Amino acid sequence: MPIRILPNELIDQIAAGEVIERPASVVKELVENSLDAGARRIDVEVEQGGVGLIRVRDDGCGIAAEELAVAICRHATSKLAELADLESIVTLGFRGEALPSIGSVSRLRLISHPAHAPHAAEIAVEGGSVSAPRPAAHPPGTTIEVRDLFYNVPARRKFVRGASTELGQIARLLERLALSRPDVSFRLRSGERLLLDAPAAPGAGAEDPAATEGRVAQVLGREFIDNALTVSHAAGPVRLAGWIGLPTASRAQPDRQFWFVNDRNVRDKLLMSAVRLGYRDVLYHGRHPAYVLHLWLDPRMVDVNAHPAKLEVRFRDSRQIHEFILRAIERALADTRPGGDAAPAASVAALLPGLTGAATHFRPGVLPLREAAHLSASRSPWALAASVREPDESRDEERGHPDARAAAPSGDEGRTAAGEGVPARGDLPLGVALAQLHGIYILAQSRDGLILVDMHAGHERVLYEKLKAERSEQAPASQHLLEPLVVELKPYELESVLDQRVSWERAGFELDALGPTRLALRRVPALLAGEQVVDIVKSVAEDLGRDGELHHLDEAADRFLGTLACRTAIHARRRLTLPEMDALLRQMEVTERANQCNHGRPTWTRLTLRELDQLFLRGR
Repeated sequence: MPIRILPNELIDQIAAGEVIERPASVVKELVENSLDAGARRIDVEVEQGGVGLIRVRDDGCGIAAEELAVAICRHATSKLAELADLESIVTLGFRGEALPSIGSVSRLRLISHPAHAPHAAEIAVEGGSVSAPRPAAHPPGTTIEVRDLFYNVPARRKFVRGASTELGQIARLLERLALSRPDVSFRLRSGERLLLDAPAAPGAGAEDPAATEGRVAQVLGREFIDNALTVSHAAGPVRLAGWIGLPTASRAQPDRQFWFVNDRNVRDKLLMSAVRLGYRDVLYHGRHPAYVLHLWLDPRMVDVNAHPAKLEVRFRDSRQIHEFILRAIERALADTRPGGDAAPAASVAALLPGLTGAATHFRPGVLPLREAAHLSASRSPWALAASVREPDESRDEERGHPDARAAAPSGDEGRTAAGEGVPARGDLPLGVALAQLHGIYILAQSRDGLILVDMHAGHERVLYEKLKAERSEQAPASQHLLEPLVVELKPYELESVLDQRVSWERAGFELDALGPTRLALRRVPALLAGEQVVDIVKSVAEDLGRDGELHHLDEAADRFLGTLACRTAIHARRRLTLPEMDALLRQMEVTERANQCNHGRPTWTRLTLRELDQLFLRGR
């Protein structure tokens, strides 16, 4: 076949294949054009999931009658004039491909009335054929109707899903756009059904999370707001604002993760990675955080011309942006600890109706535990055992151990009367220790009711945060080895460790490779003297080898410190005195992120007096 220039109709349909994937793609392009036109009210109507009809009406600036024919030509746009404009794009659209692409695969009708014009004008496009503009009746603004989508491309229409599926895609798209612009009113109808009615919030701006609360609650539900923290942080020309869900409100799927860059909805791997790392040691494995985050920066610092659908962006200084977001998320999550009005880390609401179910929001994993030295009221719970006293066993075995029974010391070891001297509300969020349950949980009494604490998980967080603080304040104490310890690793695991050499050195290690699979440890942290250093290093190296995206300097060191904290925290069968229990509770109350251990498991929960009364039918 000889080389030839393709006809314009075929060129438009090829371009449509990149831009118009499904009915929701049409809605996206048209609504973004409305936003670029300064619209403050946008109404969307669809039939048959958008295949039969898509109608988008706005109150924007409109298109002059003499420009209608140009507007539906390929690469025609009012948003760019020269090459330099491409480096600082502030509009959502700019390619000039949407209208001609849509017109090539549908029957399109465009009616527009600029505010300064005496009347409206309309133009029609059917399969690429364009009619002459003619006068029409229409209020100020623009309406675009798209009928019989893909009517002339049967192969593409076969890939369109059922009406309910496509309608769901359109609804979710409108929700994202509504989250991006709380100052604009959005409405979505399908036939006689009103699927979305989001009026503009007076004076709302996404820069102020408090002002956008109503819009976020309407789209994602009041439950999201009640279980989320606000984020507002700025550094020079870069600003971040929005909502991040509490670790306890994590989800099984990443279906509530919304990123907006300069009000543009994006799905960018770098941004999502920064949030994931911010949650890295407060989220249970396999769970996903929920968030609505807006990032604003100088348009010259970001390239939005990286994807035909404009869903991906590139940052001029990606590492700086990544670090900025990561630190903002970490600071917001630092306050997730027991407080006077704080929600418990684990909810017992699921247990109240029938007392037969089990809370399934978190499932404790089988974690390796090690004994720690005695805690006391006068000594920090940071004191660690110098050696291992018992082998690791699973939690199920610990529950059945003959010594794993409630331990309530006598008055010589602490208080004699349960609840005696309970402080005023808010003074001690975790209350006053009463006893241990099966050597695993601490029972404490507060003014509100009963507090239950997983002592291993709580102590693990205390140790972990203390290790991180010591690392940031000064170089950790380390010990040179007379003979190097050799760790056998897989080649890719060894490569990951060597790539993170700086982080390992900051944690107190000196290491190098003896071969493609052998790692030599010549210096180790003093805290590991006499411990199972090889096992700990091997477990951390395996984790690093599984995650190919790790690039943050603190990541390897944090994973090591988390493993160390887990292995050295109080063993599940360790019997504590009441002063020792109280010492741990007080430490948890002043420790950042103490609502979760570094594996993301909850550390405590509360049964209020009201809930206890419901359990025993008191007052009925």
